[in-house]
Amino acid sequence: METIKDALDFRDFSKAEKIGFLIFTIFLLIFPLLGAGSFVKAVMIQFLLFSLFGMGWNTIGGYGGQVELGKAQYVGIGAYTVALLMVWWKIPFWFSMPLGVLIAIGYSFIIGYPLFRLKGHYFAIATICTSLVLQDIFINWKLVGAAKGIELPIREHPDFLYMQFKSDTYYYYFIMAFFYVAIFYMNRFRKSKLGYQLRMIKDDEDAAESLGIDARWCKIKAYTIASAFVAVGGGFMAVYNLYIDPYSVMDLDLSIKIALMAMLGGPASLWGPIIGAAFLVPLDRFLGSWLGGHKGLIGVDFMIYSMLIMVVSAYQPRGIWGIIEQFRKRGK
Repeated sequence: METIKDALDFRDFSKAEKIGFLIFTIFLLIFPLLGAGSFVKAVMIQFLLFSLFGMGWNTIGGYGGQVELGKAQYVGIGAYTVALLMVWWKIPFWFSMPLGVLIAIGYSFIIGYPLFRLKGHYFAIATICTSLVLQDIFINWKLVGAAKGIELPIREHPDFLYMQFKSDTYYYYFIMAFFYVAIFYMNRFRKSKLGYQLRMIKDDEDAAESLGIDARWCKIKAYTIASAFVAVGGGFMAVYNLYIDPYSVMDLDLSIKIALMAMLGGPASLWGPIIGAAFLVPLDRFLGSWLGGHKGLIGVDFMIYSMLIMVVSAYQPRGIWGIIEQFRKRGK
């Protein structure tokens, strides 16, 4: 009960933040009623999905200060668990998704234990390597569809157990529910003992250890939490797209996007990953569609995307949320 109270307690936020959060929530609730087309709805679903990924990454990358670039492997674990169990034994989403999360937690613990013996850029490189190795295994593993991937069986009628619907609106509200669970969890997490320990480790790991904090164990716990978040998103990707392959759910690009969105929005803040996703997902989709689809300028959208990230990061290392806070303090 105390945990739920903490999760729903936003008293330490400013009045502007509370009002902004309320307006944002109302907008998300009524968005499907505004008559948006399927492309815009798909962009909103991607925004909510990447916000979920970003909030997960924020536990270890933001609060823990670790440059983690291998989150796609956990997207893949969540997605493949749901897809394979549905294809092989017709197991519904609501049973396979929790199993995918448990597998992701177990796998993250096993590889997290040796990974956190490394620090700095060695750790970042190691996370990339583990992700690439897992992707290569899946590309060559015929039992799981290898490089050609897996198609999920399509139900004749909409089916809640298998999360198959005719309209994107249902998928929108479904991922929105996970998005809010993640926000409330992160609100609790940032005020938890582990949250404070991670911030201390990030500031000065030696000082934290001298006070009796087991830095490695704290990082492993944050890493497993992040993996669970991402695996949930992976399971959603499987039922939403009805097709997965190692390139769509385990690619290095996906890992980098997850990390970049959180870093651009503002690491170690509750709103940072959401702001980053709100900024980059529409930019990525609309710019990519306009320049690549209509102008034939394939790749230019990625250049613009990268330059914006460099400009914001050079001006304010705490990202867009850091810039907002800077202006707010000046206004007082």
